[in-house]
Amino acid sequence: MRAVDGRPRSILAQARADLLPFPGRAALTWRIALLCALVAAASMLYEIPEAAISCYLIIFLMKPDSVQNIGTALGLIVLVTIVVICVVPLIGATIESPGLRMLAIAAVSFAFLFIGAASQLGEIGGVIALVIAFVLTLVSMAPAGDAVSYALRYAWYLAAMPMALMAVFNLLLGLSPVRLLRETLRQRLATAAKAIASGAPGRDEPLGIMLRADQAALAQQASFVSMLALVGKPAAAQITRDVRAGYRLMLAAAALPDDLAAPCRDRLVAAIHAAIGAIDMGQTPPLPASAPDEAGTAEREILAALGILAGAAEGETVPAPKPPFFASDALSNSDYQRFALKTTAAAVICYVIYAGLDWQGIHTAMITCYVAALGTTGETVHKLGLRILGCLIGAAMGMAAVLFVVPQLETIGGLMALVFAGVLVGAWVSTGNERIAYGGVQIALAFLLTLLQGFGPGTSLDSGWDRIVGILLGNLVVYLIFTRIWPVSVEGAARAHLQVALAALARLAALAPERRAGGVPDAALACLEAGKAEDLLDLMPYEPTAIRTPAATQAALRAVSAEIAVLAREIYVSRAPLRDAATRIDGLAARIGGRHAGEARQQQRDIAAEALHRRLDRLRRLLPG
Repeated sequence: MRAVDGRPRSILAQARADLLPFPGRAALTWRIALLCALVAAASMLYEIPEAAISCYLIIFLMKPDSVQNIGTALGLIVLVTIVVICVVPLIGATIESPGLRMLAIAAVSFAFLFIGAASQLGEIGGVIALVIAFVLTLVSMAPAGDAVSYALRYAWYLAAMPMALMAVFNLLLGLSPVRLLRETLRQRLATAAKAIASGAPGRDEPLGIMLRADQAALAQQASFVSMLALVGKPAAAQITRDVRAGYRLMLAAAALPDDLAAPCRDRLVAAIHAAIGAIDMGQTPPLPASAPDEAGTAEREILAALGILAGAAEGETVPAPKPPFFASDALSNSDYQRFALKTTAAAVICYVIYAGLDWQGIHTAMITCYVAALGTTGETVHKLGLRILGCLIGAAMGMAAVLFVVPQLETIGGLMALVFAGVLVGAWVSTGNERIAYGGVQIALAFLLTLLQGFGPGTSLDSGWDRIVGILLGNLVVYLIFTRIWPVSVEGAARAHLQVALAALARLAALAPERRAGGVPDAALACLEAGKAEDLLDLMPYEPTAIRTPAATQAALRAVSAEIAVLAREIYVSRAPLRDAATRIDGLAARIGGRHAGEARQQQRDIAAEALHRRLDRLRRLLPG
């Protein structure tokens, strides 16, 4: 949360900045809103329960890339089908015993939450836990003799219908990944050109933000283009090269010296603009002029990247190693088990409350526990804050709609228009960055929960109010558990990201000078992980004071993050042997990730000193002669 001058932005100023439009935001927003309107209409017409939850899946899962959305939709249908089939014997074994059923909810929830936390499965583990737990809670609501089929149909329809519509919708109206990749390339080139023209590209904020983007996700998107033959093989191969070349150009641009001569700067900007002009016209960018003899390495790298965009040979690419499915400390790190236990406890407590009160209307409390819990206390409290604020805004919108608009509705088309308008507001927020995205999801969900009741628009505020109370109850239970029982500081997670970033830097530095140009994946990984660490550090104010990292340590970790970003570009453009630097960075990676927070606080001055020494060593090694 930094302004251009480096000072922290106020919350209001940051919120305004996060709500500004950017390329592709409006296109994704109206697609989400329209698809939710279609899902709501299908739920009403075919009497599929919990239309608001079906729409929530759309808002939560919909991404700009149509191919990714289709894959996600089909994958989730298969996953939910498998889960529902596997739950059949579990329901049969617990149908006669509420106590045994609660034990089954707790055991299954803990197992999948733990697997999700300790592996690459991630949030999908929580989704599976939620589906199974929710199905088991429906057994007590089912008509006598029909419990199994009722609960299973309920859960399957809830997920399969919106996912099927999402797949068809993206086939017809989705954004092409080819178009998205070309727009991303154009944006990268334009940002780099503007940064170079500013005279201080290394300090340009938009360029720094783009360097933190997930390059691996774009590479995967390019691989889908090739795999699904969306374009011919030569064009698909060029798109894959373009993804790397665009990042390579940005990295080299950020490494240009501030005192670069004006003629050199103008020459580079003109070459980049020529490439942008060709892309806008749907043509292959022209080959840039050869680098003059006096050109530095960064300038040569920019021209080489432009050459790749024009079709020149790329050379060898050195891929970054893929992380293992399970974390190396999956069994030794108690934080994973504790997270699963805390989330499960919160969900079971909420279930006991609304079942004991016979108040089924607040069942959203249990759902809240699964979707709001995160690994660290700071992340969880931040998400809870977004959830509460979004809930209040969405509920106010929904109540206003029930009072003033619903009485005027006469057709399903009118209801679709109302759903579209309400979701449009939430979707605009949810398509922003992670600082605000979940608030938008909650705005839309609370609006839908208030508006859609049964199989038509709500005419009473009671049902909507019950669901809002459930959300607030779930938030309260999660907050109390995650801040009072085994609270986890974000410092450890930030250190883990910095460790991965340093390991990537070490691999980049260890490459032979002639191979380093192909190390884009590791350079991008270092910038991405350093950015994630800094984003986590921004959540420190949400932590309880008892576990909050001291200000000096926070500043030191921020300095390390900034230093990694600088080192990534400087090492990348260096053509000197840097094996000694690689060895030392490897040692620092082990050091920063191998301590618990308490030990880290005792050695905070060492962190700052190491950052300073790394900068001095870098300068010494990169100086000619």
